[in-house]
Amino acid sequence: MMLLLRWVAHWPLGLVQFCGAVLGWIVWAASPSYRRRLAANARQAGLTPAQARAAVAQAGRMSAEVPWLWFRTADRPLGALIQWDGEELVEQAIQAGKGLLLLTPHLGAFEFAARGYAERYGQRQPITVLYRPARQAMLAQWQTYSRTAPGMQAAPANLSGVRQMLRALRKGETVGLLPDQVPPDGQGVWVPYFGRTAYTMTLAARLAQQTGCAVVLTWCERLPGGQGFAIHYRPLPQPLPDSGEEASAALVNQAMEWVIGHCPDQYLWGYNRYKQPRRVEASAGEAKA
Repeated sequence: MMLLLRWVAHWPLGLVQFCGAVLGWIVWAASPSYRRRLAANARQAGLTPAQARAAVAQAGRMSAEVPWLWFRTADRPLGALIQWDGEELVEQAIQAGKGLLLLTPHLGAFEFAARGYAERYGQRQPITVLYRPARQAMLAQWQTYSRTAPGMQAAPANLSGVRQMLRALRKGETVGLLPDQVPPDGQGVWVPYFGRTAYTMTLAARLAQQTGCAVVLTWCERLPGGQGFAIHYRPLPQPLPDSGEEASAALVNQAMEWVIGHCPDQYLWGYNRYKQPRRVEASAGEAKA
């Protein structure tokens, strides 16, 4: 398997994305529950049928790009495959020296957002990225291997990982986080997301409130025809309050909705965003997903 993945990492990007699009439709056809969830989430967010269909192929492209990136050797940087937009916000945060929190949803080639940052800024200001370790030992090992690169470290989604991120921000470094990921019980609040109540992590706001770091929105847009990716940086549309978990989480969700609106067909609508974690009481009117 390792040899196969390393081989895929040497394919042209356009071929990887083509095969990924085919894979996306195969998974869609093979899984009724996935079809229903993707359609329901896309409809909840107001996508057109054409956008929902495009999201099927885009999700497959994302899946195929992951091993292509994970097993890419250090002597083959992303380089010219990345276009940069709004990078002056990163420069300002680095110069301020108070740490930088980058927030991105499960949109586009989000794995490339951290790797691209590490290649461009990692020597000046390293990045720590939060990830949820896979249950399979081999896959968990690959996750750690791929997300530990020059200028980039991985933090598991547990208490030790939170402490690692806090230390990084207090040292004036950068942290990357996907705040639309469903948190474990006790680490979230019920707030709206695309018009439906979703259990939402409070970690993003707490990191900012406890460290005083800069907060910047980012997303890695997949460009058509295997041309590469565009990494965008934008300020929060509205500053986070100094306290208040529900208000802060709601603002983060609104920011994620704003980001997704730039390329909605590249969001992972098949992700079970509205599920109810174990031992978490559902909000009023919210049934188990």
